[in-house]
Amino acid sequence: MENELVLLNQKVDRLTELLEAQARRQQAWEELKDDMIPIFNQFVKLMVDELAEIGMDFQLEDLLFLLKRLLRDTNLILTNLERLEAISDLLDEGALLSKQVFNRVVALLEQMEKDGYFAAAQSGLYVADCLIKEVSSEDIRSLGNNAVTVAAILRKVNQPSFLATLDKAAGALAEVPQERVSLWELLRGLFDPQFRRGMMRMVNMVKSLA
Repeated sequence: MENELVLLNQKVDRLTELLEAQARRQQAWEELKDDMIPIFNQFVKLMVDELAEIGMDFQLEDLLFLLKRLLRDTNLILTNLERLEAISDLLDEGALLSKQVFNRVVALLEQMEKDGYFAAAQSGLYVADCLIKEVSSEDIRSLGNNAVTVAAILRKVNQPSFLATLDKAAGALAEVPQERVSLWELLRGLFDPQFRRGMMRMVNMVKSLA
């Protein structure tokens, strides 16, 4: 009899615990419901206000049609997204390549500055400015009229023999002569074939100038 009373008390205690747990869950649900109802009402009010701003242009059928189109074109949307990702990757690679090219250009410009290209260009601009100020349009037109003659002179000047003669002449002018040159030394030079050829060239040049 005592064992049966103990078992009965245990069952009563278990039922009591279950009822208390159920009561606590019910109370928690009631509290949650009380908290959610104002939020839900606010959400509904907000949706109503937003739909009221849209007006009569919005129809529920339009929303359903849009959803159907999205579901039907899912593969197309995914394909376009993959293309956008590929374009984004390509742009990233292009930006990296542009940065490398920019660094190379900067390094090349620095090397050109060290080598003196910019200084030479600045000097060339100064010379060109001086020429523009000193040479008139009539001079340039006259030079154009005599372009054939100038080209012929340039071809002659560009001949190896002529350039070698100029080099020898410059070397001779650069040599320092003796302090005293006697008349006998000048006369003795007449017996030198090279001296006579040089004198003949001088005579021919004087004749052409005359």
